[in-house]
Amino acid sequence: MKQNDAPSVTAQFDSSTPLARELADITRRRHALDTSRLPRPAETRIFTVANQKGGVGKTTTTVNLSAALARAGAKVLVIDLDPQGNASTALGVEHRADTVSVYDVIVGNAAMEEVVQSSPEFPTLYCVPATIHLAGAEIELVSLVAREQRLRTALNEFLALGDGFDYVFIDCPPSLGLLTINAFVAAREVLIPIQCEYYALEGLSQLLRNIELIEKHLNPQLRVSTILLTMYDGRTNLANQVAQDVRTHFPVETLKTLIPRSVRISEAPGYGQSVISYDTNSPGSLSYLEAAAEIAQRGAQN
Repeated sequence: MKQNDAPSVTAQFDSSTPLARELADITRRRHALDTSRLPRPAETRIFTVANQKGGVGKTTTTVNLSAALARAGAKVLVIDLDPQGNASTALGVEHRADTVSVYDVIVGNAAMEEVVQSSPEFPTLYCVPATIHLAGAEIELVSLVAREQRLRTALNEFLALGDGFDYVFIDCPPSLGLLTINAFVAAREVLIPIQCEYYALEGLSQLLRNIELIEKHLNPQLRVSTILLTMYDGRTNLANQVAQDVRTHFPVETLKTLIPRSVRISEAPGYGQSVISYDTNSPGSLSYLEAAAEIAQRGAQN
């Protein structure tokens, strides 16, 4: 091929092509994230990540927001309160049946500092793992004293040690049993992931009523501070309509950032990683980094 016949750089990276626009957008977003520093909260922010619907991205959101904040230098603790232990798996911490876990903390056999493990993801990321024993904890809690407050008591004792945690995220099972009630009582903020799919708002009014009851009777500090839209596909009218509906009903609580439906986000837990570590420059990773930045900025404003 003659030199004159070679395609020009401009032709190869024509900004009018979808791929070039996507690459330019990713580069811009990455630069914005890399050049900004996230503020640290004045005191530990404790989130319960909850939604009674399954499959909305609770664990995925817990893991990736925690990893994103830890990547930015914050000290973060994840409490895995789901008997499936998926958050523990994604953060690469040990949670075999014989592992001392959050179950032992709740039933009073161990203090939280004996159970916390560091995650290989980032130096400032820690996890209280869940094991299969947690599945029976609902029944055991019924007969225990102060059954709704056991996690709060253990967490407060742990934070009083002064290890300087900035954020705590509690991953809940998709049901409103005693484990989830313990999470609500231990937290000050509720983060609700909502998928941009059919029936997205189904059950949400019931969840909000339950949170109201817990706020009234068990935890007056509790509030729904954050709603995150997940599994967003901008090519569909449905996703855009759901996003619009949620923003209309919850204009203050809903983050601007949307989490896209992403293969990379789905793949990462299989490798015992968050998408933040698995593929840092993917659109899914960038979205969780942006959502984490938004949460940090909001906390600084409060």
